[in-house]
Amino acid sequence: MRSAKISRQTAETEITVEITLDGAGSYDNQTGVGFFDHMLDQLARHSLIDMTIRAKGDYHIDDHHTVEDTGIALGQALAKALGDKKGIRRYGECHLPMDDAQVRCALDLSARPFLVWNVDIPTQKIGTFDTELVREFFTAFATHGGITLHIDQLHGFNSHHIVEAAFKAVARALRLAVETDPRKSDAIPSTKGAL
Repeated sequence: MRSAKISRQTAETEITVEITLDGAGSYDNQTGVGFFDHMLDQLARHSLIDMTIRAKGDYHIDDHHTVEDTGIALGQALAKALGDKKGIRRYGECHLPMDDAQVRCALDLSARPFLVWNVDIPTQKIGTFDTELVREFFTAFATHGGITLHIDQLHGFNSHHIVEAAFKAVARALRLAVETDPRKSDAIPSTKGAL
């Protein structure tokens, strides 16, 4: 079973993340940030990665530290669950439509973190959620998960749809990348022999 648990505690946040890569997409995410929980639920459901997240943060300041630190812990959990990455497909991609929005994601579980972010969210808020935190989350997730992550918005004018399409596109691409390749289940997917 490819699974991991990460606990992270700082002066700003207290976070626990548990994931199982070979799951059914079940989720129980409680970060204290409602819209963010909704997006994490989408990430779990569409990646088929079982995910339980508990977070407490300095909400009296804002949601920034909670969202960013959750991205850090989730990235660390992904890297830990993947281990030496033997047998994975490594790459994943998805074009995800959601009403007016279409978002494309391509990723590589390369251990070389990099985020390309071509997403224009037209409003500063979705409800009470600061939309600039979406990029902060994916930056932290890619950095600590060792992911080369490209997210490109092709269409869209509704902020909720754009952000949700981004999370779902990443989820579907991640689902492909973490799956075992039946043709090379005993090999690390690199000519270098290590990732």
